[in-house]
Amino acid sequence: MSIEVIKPGALSTFQDLGRVGHQHLGIPVNGVMDERAHRLANALVGNAPVTPTLEITLMGPTLRFHEKTTIAFCGGNLDCQLDGQPLFSNCSLNVPAGCEISFGDRHAGLRTYLAVRGGFSIEPVMGSTSTFARGGYGGHAGRPLKKGDMLFTQESATCRSVSLFPETVFAEDVLLSNDAPIRITPGREWRYFTADARRALEREPYRITAQSDRMGYRLQGPGLGLIEPREMASEAVGFGAIQVPADGQPIVLMADRQTTGGYPKIAHVCAVDLPRLAQQIPGDTVRFELVDLVEAQRLLLSQQRSFTQLEQLCRA
Repeated sequence: MSIEVIKPGALSTFQDLGRVGHQHLGIPVNGVMDERAHRLANALVGNAPVTPTLEITLMGPTLRFHEKTTIAFCGGNLDCQLDGQPLFSNCSLNVPAGCEISFGDRHAGLRTYLAVRGGFSIEPVMGSTSTFARGGYGGHAGRPLKKGDMLFTQESATCRSVSLFPETVFAEDVLLSNDAPIRITPGREWRYFTADARRALEREPYRITAQSDRMGYRLQGPGLGLIEPREMASEAVGFGAIQVPADGQPIVLMADRQTTGGYPKIAHVCAVDLPRLAQQIPGDTVRFELVDLVEAQRLLLSQQRSFTQLEQLCRA
């Protein structure tokens, strides 16, 4: 099945769950920014979680479907439309041949994910179909979509329509509201920061600056200082690590993060809250709430159990 790109949108790239196992070679993991929305969209059309989706940022593309298929959108509300008629997120839809999907104004969130029945036909690079635009590889020609691109999927068969409300899929303490604090766990260097710095991170608001992208979210707020200067050796970093450079302004590492970093890590964003952070836009203000590692693991396991049940139900 083929899909024609009529308009490319602001930043539309193919992503999956990431290019794991290559960080020791300097290869970034990449992958989706909002794993929860990605997996929900795939589940709704009967795909496996590893199937690539189209990650659509802020201003979406216009896509013409040349054959009928089943699609689903999950994530931010970017005013998705089918031939000018509004489409709802969190449900699968059978799209007739010749129809166009387009987007209007952003109503909520920053990113939405398009899944198609059977998945997009993309050649993996180092075991992943994720696009790494800075490196020029993965996804569709190693770059965001352009006008005139032709995209292909594995199959064009439709399946039954399914709708869901995320609030009924996940436990209440997993899926918090967008304005709830982002939960964090203490980082490796937590104890080396001053009491004022630790208190500020837990109590004060931080604004996401314009210098934020898929690589990292730069925050602006009360400075976070060390008790005394320290020499730090570079080491591997993960999605959600909160590094603090010399200016004291924290940086949350995101999907396209570098493989190693030498700044002290004051905290880590809990995995279940990374999707909420990924849906925030520059100018938004976030607050943090400290939880222990046991609680972070409990929340992640709860989310995974919900995914397992949902994916089994949708494939039944």
